[in-house]
This record gives sequence, C-alpha cells and structure tokens, in this order.
Amino acid sequence: MRPALILDRDGVINEDIDFLHRIEDCRFMPGIFDLARTFKAQGFALVIATNQSGIGRGLFTEAQFQTLMDWMKARFREEGAALDAVYHCPDHPTEGIGPYRRETPWRKPQPGMFLQAASDLALDLSRSWTIGDKPRDIEAGRAAGVGTLVLFDPSAPLARREGDLWIVPSLAQVAGLLKKRPG
Repeated sequence: MRPALILDRDGVINEDIDFLHRIEDCRFMPGIFDLARTFKAQGFALVIATNQSGIGRGLFTEAQFQTLMDWMKARFREEGAALDAVYHCPDHPTEGIGPYRRETPWRKPQPGMFLQAASDLALDLSRSWTIGDKPRDIEAGRAAGVGTLVLFDPSAPLARREGDLWIVPSLAQVAGLLKKRPG
C-alpha cells in the first residue's frame, strides 16, 4: 500500500472562480505542478477529490466537467506529475436538482471519496496527505484517517501547526514539509 496526496480542486489546484467548468477559465495555482512532482517523486499517488455541486445545480453537465478534467489530467501529465484518479461529488443536499438533491457519503465533509480512492488504489491513508482550502476538505480527510492534513490559506502570515493541522500560505511550503518529515 502506498500513500497519496489527495487534493481538493478549486482553490488548491486552480483559482476558485465558483463553478469552474470551462478550460479557458482555468488558472492554475502557483506551485501546484512543482508540488505534484515532489510528491510523485516520493512515491505518492496523486488524487483529486472535489465537490462539484454545479453539476447537481444544473449549472454545467457531467460531460463539461469531464472535458475540463481530461484537459487538466493532460496538463498534469505534461508537467511530469500524472494524476492517478479523480473523484467528484455532483450532489448537494439542498441546492441539487432532481436526483442530485441528496445527502451522500461522497460529499465533503464526508469521507466517501477518500475511502473510495483508498479502496480503488490500495492507498495507506494513514501515510497520506490531503490539501484543501476549506474546513470541509480537512474534515473529510480527518474522517477518512488521512495522516497529514494541510489547509492552504494564502492569507496566512506564515506556515504553522495547529493540533493535527498544518496551515500554509503557499503550496511551495507543503513540499518543504514533506522533505522535513521523519523517516
């Protein structure tokens, strides 16, 4: 079993512009590809776990999401950090339309996407890392038993540890934490 770096998408991989679904609107966050290459070089799987309620709200389709993600996967491959898997949850308990209006264990802060990734990819979640920009991302990782939790907050004055959580103002600092880890 190997560890994974489980990334939220909007606000971590790309700028969060609310309901991103078009390639031309995607702007990658500074340092995301360097970070991905660093973890890949250490034997980590790279996984995206992202809530995508824009699908469930009728703002864009599964096909539009897949087109964007196929392009994003190609970009990661070009950058030398191929993604191992992408998981998404289109549902929303109050804003979803029709079958998308439901509670589901896949929607963060629930751990369903993380647990499915662990099952599909034979991941050791206790040795894995997750990076999110919202508390729900961290809660999902914690509930799944992810060993290292990182909240990406560009407004944070400096990297610091709070209990079981790292708070970092830049993705480059996450790579530094990986290099400093024991063992």
